[in-house]
Amino acid sequence: MPKQKRHSKFKKWIGKLHLWLGLASGMIVFIVAITGCIYVFHDEIKDITQPWRKVAIQNQEFIAPSVLQQKVTANFPDAAPGMVVYQGKERSAFVYSIIDNAEFNIYFNPYSAELLHSQKIDDEFFAIIENLHMYLLLPEEIGRQVVGISTIIFVVMLISGIILWWPKKRKNLKDRLKIRFTAKWRRVNYDWHNVTGLYISLLALIIAITGLSFSYEWMHESFYVIGNFGEEYPEETAMPAVEDGEPENSSIPAIDVAMEKTFALLPDAEMHFVWEQGANSPILTGSYPETLDFDHQSNFYFHPETGELLEKHLYSNKSTGLKLQEMNYGLHTGQYFGLTGKIIAFFGSLFIAGLPVSGFMIWWGRRNKKKKAKPAARRKFVAAESKV
Repeated sequence: MPKQKRHSKFKKWIGKLHLWLGLASGMIVFIVAITGCIYVFHDEIKDITQPWRKVAIQNQEFIAPSVLQQKVTANFPDAAPGMVVYQGKERSAFVYSIIDNAEFNIYFNPYSAELLHSQKIDDEFFAIIENLHMYLLLPEEIGRQVVGISTIIFVVMLISGIILWWPKKRKNLKDRLKIRFTAKWRRVNYDWHNVTGLYISLLALIIAITGLSFSYEWMHESFYVIGNFGEEYPEETAMPAVEDGEPENSSIPAIDVAMEKTFALLPDAEMHFVWEQGANSPILTGSYPETLDFDHQSNFYFHPETGELLEKHLYSNKSTGLKLQEMNYGLHTGQYFGLTGKIIAFFGSLFIAGLPVSGFMIWWGRRNKKKKAKPAARRKFVAAESKV
């Protein structure tokens, strides 16, 4: 078979693959992309619409976490308070709590322990958007797989789309890089689909691959393996042993001692959390350099009864693989690169959402064109027969 015919046959096969995969996953890709687009600026929007997120800065220390937990049970007798998060000097602190089998964030002024707001997490708008983005509002185990498989299909479509876009001759390359806005709308839509798909392919690939780590543990683990070139550092994930001990000061809860020591260890950090994991597990705390930026995390482990520091994992001492895993969220949302990254992620997600729409319009237009062509062909045949 001549080389040109083999090339045409291969592209025809790739075209069919691209079409049917697109029709099968297009709606899911659109939903995931458009919800991701909406979610990018969720913190900025919530700061405008949720006044309890901000407080006036005061020249005093934060209220101890045990006091905030006690405030939760005082206001909500059926509550089971858990992790306490201090979001920054000008932001409220909140206690993650379970009330009547539902998850709540209870917000307090970190300087006075004044109750500011109680929010059921599942009812919050951006929590719904996040659930739709990750699970399509389906049960988590089912939705995770549906979104994960659709994301893998989308990666295949990106590759097949580039193959279809690639011109046979170099002289045609220039025409493939522009949109003919003066042409008919079907041609504009066709060019838009091809050109935008090409221009955002690398960004879309990064968003898709980082998104896959939320669906599949093997993808999450691959970041660790790749970042560390196959080497393992078990001490990074090993939980320090907890032995019996006597508290230095029995009047101060261990959770408060752990939080106070964490503040002292990283005084310049803006955001902190403390989490009691159980009587036989260490108290875990974490610190972040910037508010609402879940990257460059340092962790500390404390004795659950004495508050003694058992182990510390500073960000600077973490392996490259672990850092890569922890920055995954920031890369996926653009947050890692600040406002510029968020803007890029916003428009990238918006253009990704447009690909299945423009692709469907191409298919629908060709389908209708073929339907119209068949009656016309029959009329020509009948007219020819009548002359015989």
